[in-house]
Amino acid sequence: MPIPITIPRLGWNMESGTFIEWLKLDGDAVKPGDRLYRLEGEKSVEEIEAFDAGALSIPANAPRPGDTVAVGTQIAVLLQPGEAPVSASPPVVEPAASPSLRRLAREKGIDLAAVAGSGPGGRITERDLPADARRDEPGGSFKASPRARRLAKQRGIDLSQLHGSGASGRIRERDIPLVEPGASVPGVSRSTRSAIASRMMASRANTAPVTLTTVVDCVNLVNLREQFKAVETPVPSFNDFFLKLAAAALQQHPQLAAQWSEKGLVQPKNTNVGFAVDTDAGLLVPVIRDVPNLNLRQITAQSRELIEKARRGALASREMSEGCFTITNLGSFGIDAFTPIINWPECSILGIGRIERRPVADGDRVVIREQVWLSLTFDHRIVDGAPAARFLQTLSKLIANPGPAIL
Repeated sequence: MPIPITIPRLGWNMESGTFIEWLKLDGDAVKPGDRLYRLEGEKSVEEIEAFDAGALSIPANAPRPGDTVAVGTQIAVLLQPGEAPVSASPPVVEPAASPSLRRLAREKGIDLAAVAGSGPGGRITERDLPADARRDEPGGSFKASPRARRLAKQRGIDLSQLHGSGASGRIRERDIPLVEPGASVPGVSRSTRSAIASRMMASRANTAPVTLTTVVDCVNLVNLREQFKAVETPVPSFNDFFLKLAAAALQQHPQLAAQWSEKGLVQPKNTNVGFAVDTDAGLLVPVIRDVPNLNLRQITAQSRELIEKARRGALASREMSEGCFTITNLGSFGIDAFTPIINWPECSILGIGRIERRPVADGDRVVIREQVWLSLTFDHRIVDGAPAARFLQTLSKLIANPGPAIL
């Protein structure tokens, strides 16, 4: 019987994707592994591969480039020898609407397909909904201060698109953006920023974050990297060293890599470490798998490849998944210490500041030594303060004397 071709879920909270283009033509022979079409998910554009063989049959009602299609929708079929073409189920093309607005519509029983959007590109905003369904109407569930409502009205800002910083999500005046309504921000991907916002809100809602900070002597780490400069090409970055050392510390303190689930605490099988990458489209976190079993040269090669792919928008979703720990480095921006946000559903994240020569006491003398600030944010539901502090102590010792763990 015909084998359906459907829209896959590319991200943890993905409800729909944007169809980009077909990579095969109607009637083409397809074998497992062939790339069928391109789909934009939360943070990346993926080339979707076939799992089966057959002749591709694309119906007339298949999605067109730019259509938003719900996860699970059948868009084509693979025919076996002797089978006649059949029509796929009509693709479910969702209106352009934010996730929060779609949730509101479901709660109010509103069919967004019947609503005409007044926003840019036909995007549906809350003002397009019936008056009794708007959250900013009396009796609605929307919370905003009077000054925030007034400022939003002056700027033409749709409050339903904002997350409030006040109590219980109440929108305050400082939450109103300066961007004019309908204006696009150069270099910013709407889908990427939406995915980042969702992850940040999920982290805020689902964790009990606590941050510990410490300053670590890293003279030996700096000297070791200088030695690598003489013999290695490409030269490992400090981030590459931190990836290796953090993974070594996690092996001694595996609870920092645990994750909370409906079944209780879950310990990952492998120590996969993610690292934050700043791109024009937004923050991305590629993941290096099984770091303890990689040498520094392998880590350097993989990190460089992932950074390059991240900055040209070519990361696949599998390259940003299954991490158990994340590091984020703001040292190049002159930042010493900061409070990193947990990359939920992970348990912990390490913030790394700049490496700087500072005066320190050595007995009765004052000497100049390279030092670095570390900021560890952890989920107190999973790990208590003492085990988290012990992990930071172990990592500090590894940074102060990195040779045994690196070589």
